[in-house]
Formats: sequence, structure tokens, C-alpha cells
Amino acid sequence: MAVFKSMISSQAAALLLVALMGLALVHIQRAEAQGSSCAAVLTNLNVCAPFVVPGSNDKPSSDCCNAVQAVETSCVCNTLRMAAQLPSQCNLPPLSCGTN
Repeated sequence: MAVFKSMISSQAAALLLVALMGLALVHIQRAEAQGSSCAAVLTNLNVCAPFVVPGSNDKPSSDCCNAVQAVETSCVCNTLRMAAQLPSQCNLPPLSCGTN
């Protein structure tokens, strides 16, 4: 059962990472049209990918910390809100992320 829960957590984390990367690409396209810098800054978060994969106990690198520091709170919050809506927009059940 624990392995199953771990697999679900891994899949949820992977889905969220893919969703964030997809949203970053959407933001890039919108940024070109609107001059927004949120998308450009979000793409810099790719250096943090190894540290958000389930099972990783490594501390974030200085590059990751610098990338996180460069992102405005509103940019992150809006992106997470949009990512949270993806399952319902794809006719999937909502994600339920517990704390471990």
C-alpha cells in the first residue's frame, strides 16, 4: 500500500512539474505578446527540477535558490492556481495532495 501511495505521490509531483513547465511555455507565448516577464522567470526554475522529485533528499542548489528568489510571489501564485485547474479542465478528478 505504501508503494502505491508513493507511486501516486510521484505521479502527482511529475504531473505538477509538467503542468508548471507547460504553463511556463504558455506564459512565454503570452509574454511575447504582452511583454510579461513572469514566463521568462518561470523557465529559470528548471534548475530546481531535481529537488522537487519525490524521494529527493538533496538541498536545492544555489542556482535553484537564486531562481526561486527571482520569481515574484504573484507570478508563482497565479501559475499554481492555473495548474490546479488543469485536471478539471481535462475532465479529471481534482488532485488531492496530502502532507507526508
